[in-house]
Amino acid sequence: MNIDGQSGQNRREVVIVDYGMGNLGSVANMVKYVGGTAHISNDVNIVANAAFLILPGVGNFAYGMDCLQDLGLIESLNAARNSGSHVLGICLGMQLMTQWCEEGMRDGLGWFDLKTLRFPRELSTGERISVPHMGWNQVDAKSDASQFKSVPVPSRFYFVHSYFVDGADADECQATTVYGDTRFASAIGKGNVIGVQFHPEKSHKFGIAFLRDFIRR
Repeated sequence: MNIDGQSGQNRREVVIVDYGMGNLGSVANMVKYVGGTAHISNDVNIVANAAFLILPGVGNFAYGMDCLQDLGLIESLNAARNSGSHVLGICLGMQLMTQWCEEGMRDGLGWFDLKTLRFPRELSTGERISVPHMGWNQVDAKSDASQFKSVPVPSRFYFVHSYFVDGADADECQATTVYGDTRFASAIGKGNVIGVQFHPEKSHKFGIAFLRDFIRR
């Protein structure tokens, strides 16, 4: 499926990976809104050769990895990453980039030497908290995080997740967020790869600024 938007040579084509786990229409519409064209695909050759690639995702980590494997997309994603494609993982897509997840005790793509863990249901005081973490929350970007250079400060993005990337103090961490007692990596980055736990496509002016910068890399 193509969402073409306005014609023009300067519009970047962004391939959105369809492996049955993401809100693809919303992501595609936001890509169009910020000046790109969106091509939703699970074709292994299209994914492998994309210059700009978004790996979205909502749901179970182990099932997501199974879907990528069954469709032959793991090899294509690795090829795109290794060839210098600009890759953005959103929510589950970011988590799949880590080494391992507590959900299903399953290995991920291993692009980041980080783990994905479940939020505790209680604070240190014993008070219960709601899981999943759902709604708007502040994102504190590092001063040198170039992917947030145009995002208004303070930055607030929309989250929906029960698991988090345990990497707030890692070198690859680009931004952090606090929920309950947990400070987690809400954005990670290394080279041409970015992962975000929040949903830029649901985050209004903050998400618009973030995705616009991504397609202009």
